[in-house]
Amino acid sequence: MKFTISGKQMTVRPSLKEMTEKKFAKFNRFFDDDTEAVVVYSCRHDLQYIELTIRYNGTIFRAEEGAETFQIAIDEAVESLERQIRKNKTRLEKRLRQGAFTDYAPDEDFEEEEEFDIRTKSFSVKPMSVEEAILQMNLLEHQFYVFRDAETEEICVVYCRKNGGYGLIVPE
Repeated sequence: MKFTISGKQMTVRPSLKEMTEKKFAKFNRFFDDDTEAVVVYSCRHDLQYIELTIRYNGTIFRAEEGAETFQIAIDEAVESLERQIRKNKTRLEKRLRQGAFTDYAPDEDFEEEEEFDIRTKSFSVKPMSVEEAILQMNLLEHQFYVFRDAETEEICVVYCRKNGGYGLIVPE
């Protein structure tokens, strides 16, 4: 894997870059050598954060963790990424590198899910502004809300972000 390591409003020490590459080297068996991994370090709210994004064969793997030290945050991000891969092992086998799961033994206490439990819901999508959609989402106490933008007539999604703000997803 090729790493692009940067810091938001900070300089990343060479020792931290080295530790990052060493800790995430265990994922080389899942990804090709030319796979790009983007790592961004930052400090917010008296915590040290790591954001890791790996794009491979149209699949995005992402982990964001915050802790008292970068070392703890890295360890938690490794665990998070490992958990994502373990949980979706059967679905990912055709997308990841050939032979990625040979000699890979998941934890004994982990139960693999074979099927998604999908609940279908249909509803009318009326045109509204982004502000109206956020209000409606908050009134329903949902994490996201699908609506038709009154200006563009496109189907959009507003959602609650972890930091307490809101996000908007619009089609290209």
